[in-house]
Amino acid sequence: MITRHGTHDTIVTALERSRIVALLGPRQCGKTTLARQFVPPDSAAYFDLEDPLSLARLDEPMTSLGTLNGLVVIDEVQRRPELFPVLRVLADRTPLPARFLILGSAAPELLRQSSESLAGRMETVTIGGFTVADVGMAAHETLWFRGGFPLSFLASNDANSVAWRKSFIQTFLERDIPSFGIGTPAPTLLRFWTMLAHYHGQVWNAAEPARSLGIGETSVRRYLDLLEGVYMVRQLRPWHENLGKRQVKAPKIYIRDSGLLHQLLGIRTLPELYSHPKCGASWEGYVIEEIIGTLQPDEVYFWATHAGAELDLLLFKDGRRLGVEVKRADAPRLTPSMRTALEDLRLDRLLVVYPGERRYPLAERVEVVPFSELGSVGEGF
Repeated sequence: MITRHGTHDTIVTALERSRIVALLGPRQCGKTTLARQFVPPDSAAYFDLEDPLSLARLDEPMTSLGTLNGLVVIDEVQRRPELFPVLRVLADRTPLPARFLILGSAAPELLRQSSESLAGRMETVTIGGFTVADVGMAAHETLWFRGGFPLSFLASNDANSVAWRKSFIQTFLERDIPSFGIGTPAPTLLRFWTMLAHYHGQVWNAAEPARSLGIGETSVRRYLDLLEGVYMVRQLRPWHENLGKRQVKAPKIYIRDSGLLHQLLGIRTLPELYSHPKCGASWEGYVIEEIIGTLQPDEVYFWATHAGAELDLLLFKDGRRLGVEVKRADAPRLTPSMRTALEDLRLDRLLVVYPGERRYPLAERVEVVPFSELGSVGEGF
């Protein structure tokens, strides 16, 4: 079993300062395993809303939850949105006999209800699958190919990992999506999701997928927001400044889990990945997810102009600006695009992350950093 110390510590800290902590992330990413480290599943303070017994215990939620002390866990809480007003009342008690750790897999429903009922009372912790910090740098190539979902990464061989991911996608579309109250047909969403895989790392344009699916651009944007809301897709928003330049205003699209990206692209082995046209884009997305997870920035964007200047990541944290370029190259060099981003965006630092082994400067405030030293990219930032 892989112990996710960093995520565990983040949850502990959140529970110490907040009455309610929402642990959000995609299905099968390990939220339940983490929660069971705090409260065992056979405890009276553990409620799994996919379990009929737990649902029956919550027929009278104020009575069932109001008598509990310590930490109470509610898993898949978005299945019972009527619990949020109850949690608000229970979290306002003085003295406070219980805190709540609520787990959710669907951000739109959960956050809409919480914003209405739990404003100022709830802290959110968002997680994905395993990261390099969890599995170690020696396993990073396997993590890149198989993705971070625990059952995919821990499969006994690549074939079993592929089989798990295929089953996950089918089950997610046919069972999980409808359970969130979403009626889009599974075959349509699968076609759209597969199209998104081919857009991975590119600026989004709704017109082409809309034509291919024979639907309107509004519907296509709704599908995109849906997959983002259930943590399958990241829409990396563009940054705009008044620079006197025409800047890109559409988001970049990334499949958040690299293993699911490879599954959707039909990549079945690591050698296939290395020879695939999307290899560089896949590695870029994988590194971007790791960087965002490591640095936990306040805001994250990409930046590009129609003249060709671009920056893979623009991170804001504590009032400072960090630029990141991801290059799958043996020895990255300073480019005119990097110089433009450095000056126009007034970056405090610009890091170029690559798969090599040597760390070296390119210019003032610009440094090339090996992926293996990812944990140090936030030093001084």
